[in-house]
Amino acid sequence: MVNQKYISVRFDELRFKERNRELAILLEMSNFLGTSMDLDTLLTGALDKVTEYFEVEAGRIYLMDETARCLSLAAHKGLESRGLEVVHLNEGFSGKAARTKSFIAQHVSELEDKKRAALLAGKGLKIIICVPLIALDKVIGVMNLATSRMVRIDENKIDLLTTLGNQIAVAAVNARLYEDLEEKIKALENKKETIKFFAYSMSHDLKSPAVGIYGLVKRLVEKEGYLLNNRGKEYCNRILKTAQQMVALVENLNAYIAAKEAPLNRERINVKEITREIVDEFRLELRKRRIKWSEPEKLPNLVGDRLALLRVFRNLLDNALNYGGQDLQKITIGYHEDPQFHIISFSDDGVGVTADDADKVFNAFHRDRSARGISGSGLGLTIVKEIIERHQGRVWLEKGTRRGATFCMTISKALESNEHS
Repeated sequence: MVNQKYISVRFDELRFKERNRELAILLEMSNFLGTSMDLDTLLTGALDKVTEYFEVEAGRIYLMDETARCLSLAAHKGLESRGLEVVHLNEGFSGKAARTKSFIAQHVSELEDKKRAALLAGKGLKIIICVPLIALDKVIGVMNLATSRMVRIDENKIDLLTTLGNQIAVAAVNARLYEDLEEKIKALENKKETIKFFAYSMSHDLKSPAVGIYGLVKRLVEKEGYLLNNRGKEYCNRILKTAQQMVALVENLNAYIAAKEAPLNRERINVKEITREIVDEFRLELRKRRIKWSEPEKLPNLVGDRLALLRVFRNLLDNALNYGGQDLQKITIGYHEDPQFHIISFSDDGVGVTADDADKVFNAFHRDRSARGISGSGLGLTIVKEIIERHQGRVWLEKGTRRGATFCMTISKALESNEHS
């Protein structure tokens, strides 16, 4: 760099291998270990590469078991493994390498276990090499190599084998973590399916009895109400109210499940038409309470699930009417956009939400202090959140407003690019 501003060298794998075989095998091993998370495939392939590079006839990889007292055979090549499936840490060169975190190379004829020495010698093997597999300073296994020829072992070769062992050890740890993660994901999916089945069953099984109770009690009041005293009539009214709440809860549970699980039916939507439909639905209550509805002259056309977004607007309006209080006078829709999102706000000038409850309003079944005496399931805003997130957006409650509550939500414009997918 003395006489040059920069050096540029195009990577050439073939020339790299010719220049530096040791670094080349490390690179090759690293690339291989990064392609697979299956432990058996990973260990077998790694052992193939090591035996080929060092030109040895046989090899075995052992992994430490959960008790950390013995090594279990995980991969082997070129040597019958019968009788060698498990090695205890207090026996043989494999156990010694694991106990002492040491690289060991030994003549077969010098093995303490004469029976094993005779077995290996009978197959023509002369040298045994044992490499501890160390990850994060912890021995997770051992790699054994065996050859029928005399080999020269120097510090460079020991360093190379130790580094390869470290690569294999780290990859094996990651593969085990990946397997554990997959098992946990499957367990969660099974639990999710169980919960979903329970929710569907509960909503299906509860609705009919609730509707039946409501119908029977209503008929009792209509046909035989004159026989009831005031207390009896009060009890009947409470039963009617409770049955209505049960039906509403079941319907909200169904809506919540649909918001999470139903496929998104994308279509071009005129938001103005949605607000018109919602206002018509609540017109009597808005007029009765003299609440003014305000919206911009222009609202966007966007791509989304029309029925789902209709529920979002319905739930937000219903939330304002239920929790805005007696002094609620105005509900306002706002709109602006940026390059990525449509941004819609939904404001009211009611009693608002306390700072303590602002972060909890989207939690399932959350009911703040202002909800006392107001019927509801605590799922309305949770459903809003699920629907908006499925439209690749988010919803939040603006903090610090002096009066009332302002909910903001974004809907991704990316949905428009694959409207018909």
